[in-house]
Amino acid sequence: MEVERKPTAVSDVGAWAMNVISSVGIILANKQLMSTNGYAFVFATTLTGFHFAVTALVGAISNATGFSASKHVPFWELLWFSIVANMSITGMNLSLMLNSVGFYQISKLSMIPVVCVMEWILHNKQYTKEVKISVVVVVIGVGVCTVTDVQVNAKGFICACVAVFATSLQQISIGSLQKKYSIGSFELLSKTAPIQAGSLLVLGPIIDYYLSGKLILNYKFTFGATLFMLLSCSLAVFCNISQYLCIGRFSAVSFQVLGHMKTLCVLTLGWLIFDSELTFKNIMGMLVAVVGMVIYSWAVEVEKQSHSKIMPHGKNSLTEEEFRLIKEGMETSPIKDLELGESKA
Repeated sequence: MEVERKPTAVSDVGAWAMNVISSVGIILANKQLMSTNGYAFVFATTLTGFHFAVTALVGAISNATGFSASKHVPFWELLWFSIVANMSITGMNLSLMLNSVGFYQISKLSMIPVVCVMEWILHNKQYTKEVKISVVVVVIGVGVCTVTDVQVNAKGFICACVAVFATSLQQISIGSLQKKYSIGSFELLSKTAPIQAGSLLVLGPIIDYYLSGKLILNYKFTFGATLFMLLSCSLAVFCNISQYLCIGRFSAVSFQVLGHMKTLCVLTLGWLIFDSELTFKNIMGMLVAVVGMVIYSWAVEVEKQSHSKIMPHGKNSLTEEEFRLIKEGMETSPIKDLELGESKA
């Protein structure tokens, strides 16, 4: 049994590592690209459109070369998902512009409880006491080291609510669509990326003009800016793929916990590379968050082991029931056979 689990464990760690490295890398690349001390490319929504355009191109090449297989997913489902995903991106950008950084961080921290509530409502998912405690510890730790000034207004609050709701729904939908249509993470991304790219490249410049008051057509693309833009787009491909991989393999809640790990990595690298200030409060918050992540990993593993102990008993009782029915010569309808088959899966 240990030999069978090793490839899965290795691929799980690989998905986590790819997401952390690519996400932290893209944040650092975008910081250089978008900051006033860098290349001052302030068109965040349009840049996201470039990200999805490159991702769509990679997906198209992969399908054309036979590296990945294309499965059917109804267009209306893809369109609905893309609208929700774009609402998430636009809402986050507007929230960051209209609110203080402190409230923006609080809105990001609220995603874990929102995802938990939405999964409970949509999928009747239950969480153990240990998982709930660990999530609270992570949120407190990240809040201590990231939240500073908190200022909010009516428009900013509405945008933050839309962003949190849309982001949570998007991340839950990634896992739901993969299970519903038995489609891989990369195949699903290949289908949604072109829709998101097209809509963001059309609407992005308008949204960015509202946010920054500048037109992308007036921006001077230097060699350095183009180089960092290509780097950002390349990292975005790995970031998008690993996001779908992680949510497909684990859950939206686990992905949110991973997101806070990336926040800690960005803070640390900002201190090491960009000489950003790192206070005692930041360090204590980081330590609390790391403890919460360790507790969360342990709680999820305990939950998996408890499920694995329960599942074999259910399967044996079903097998015994089927054996009894066959032995007694009872006839079962095709509908009941189908239900039994689903229960065994």
